[in-house]
Amino acid sequence: MRVFTAALATETNTFSPISIDRKAFEASLYAPPGQHPETPTLCSAPITVGRRVTRELGWELIEGTAAWADPAGLINRQTYEGLRDEILDQLKAAMPVDGVVLGLHGAMVAQGYDDPEGDFLGRVRDIVGPDVLICAELDPHSHFTARRAAAGNFFVVFKEFPHIDFVDRAEDLWRIAVDQLTGKASPVMSVFDCRMIDVFPTSQDPMRSFVDRLYALEKSDPEILSISIIHGFMAGDVPEMGTKVIVITDGNKAKGDALAEKLGMELFSMRGTFMVKQLDEKEAVAKALAAPKGPVVLADVWDNPGGGTAGDATVILAELIKHNAQGVAVGTIWDPIAVQICFAAGEGAEIALRFGAKSAPFTGEPIDKLVKVVRLVRNAEMRFGESFAPFGDAAVIAFDGFQVILNSTRAQSFDPSLFSAMGIDPTQQKILLIKSTNHFYDSFSRIASEIIYCSAGKPYPNTPATTPYRKARKDIWPKVENPFAG
Repeated sequence: MRVFTAALATETNTFSPISIDRKAFEASLYAPPGQHPETPTLCSAPITVGRRVTRELGWELIEGTAAWADPAGLINRQTYEGLRDEILDQLKAAMPVDGVVLGLHGAMVAQGYDDPEGDFLGRVRDIVGPDVLICAELDPHSHFTARRAAAGNFFVVFKEFPHIDFVDRAEDLWRIAVDQLTGKASPVMSVFDCRMIDVFPTSQDPMRSFVDRLYALEKSDPEILSISIIHGFMAGDVPEMGTKVIVITDGNKAKGDALAEKLGMELFSMRGTFMVKQLDEKEAVAKALAAPKGPVVLADVWDNPGGGTAGDATVILAELIKHNAQGVAVGTIWDPIAVQICFAAGEGAEIALRFGAKSAPFTGEPIDKLVKVVRLVRNAEMRFGESFAPFGDAAVIAFDGFQVILNSTRAQSFDPSLFSAMGIDPTQQKILLIKSTNHFYDSFSRIASEIIYCSAGKPYPNTPATTPYRKARKDIWPKVENPFAG
């Protein structure tokens, strides 16, 4: 068997002012054929898992380019078309192939393309023809369009949020692909539209129990090959935004259709109950300061670069400064200009520095402080599961009981190694101010005395009922109370 694999992925917040060009991919991950590292990234696990699977089977794996950019705004049209065509040309050169196994995200939007993955998958189908297997792994914070469903045989989606299972789901993807290619199974896909948009953290109920049931169903019924939930991505203003259920069965589409609808209506019945309570910045800071011990993790949930924002909001930091907080470590404030100034000054320098709040309105005001440049690190990285997430050249500045990490490559706060990579012991801090919606939970919960979720400012369109969408459908909750009525 000859199987082609590649990855092309990012998550697009169409409200974000930060455009993505080719340099954004190169800063996060751009690996030409055969040059992908041994460790997977969030959306490229099908490549690293595929190496092992095909080696064990004695199959030939033809690798194409792997490209991932950290979430931001719209992709430059030439950048998307250039990366797309680069991979398509590699596929053409590899023909004939028996299968195509891809790593995608699913929430990509480019200038001129509301559905780049649908465009890409359709072109892949045109190249390989109707009988060759096409499958892909997706992030649940994505848009599952009719065009994608028509072009691909099946899709497997991360079940967990935080996405600690991206390698496991790549294993599932390859297992089903191998079974189809060897004739052991006949995968068919069923899709149900839940007609809603919500946020579904799996670190707590009700979503924790729901996802555990999905695992149990897959394990107990050999005819059920995979069950996935497309959460949807509320910051993507596209026509087919929303929550979907995907069920893959072994040749029993009627069964898959019925199960997908049953699970989808269960999700719909629980709408609006999934997210943890969020405090405003005044309540959150007061609660953190009153905590008897640290480290208290204070999560700035909506200024999350993982959702396409800049990660430079200062609303919570300003509130902490106002109350003369001590023992505070901040990871991170995205400010490439301030980082450059710190590198020019050097470690140990004391400088007057303005940092933060440069990207957009409603993200606070820049902070002006006399700071000490404590630590400078080139090409800094933190762990995220089995992978490493770069946050670029970074500087630690200190002032008035605060240590602030300034970074040059936007990245959300995945793991406490963000701090240790910069010489800060996170376990010795009273307050850790981080930027992440929920991906931080698995790792930070292991060291936190308490976790406080804070909604501060308006860096992200987090209220779908009032978000000024232009393209998104109007027939979903919470735009309407019950889209299934009538």
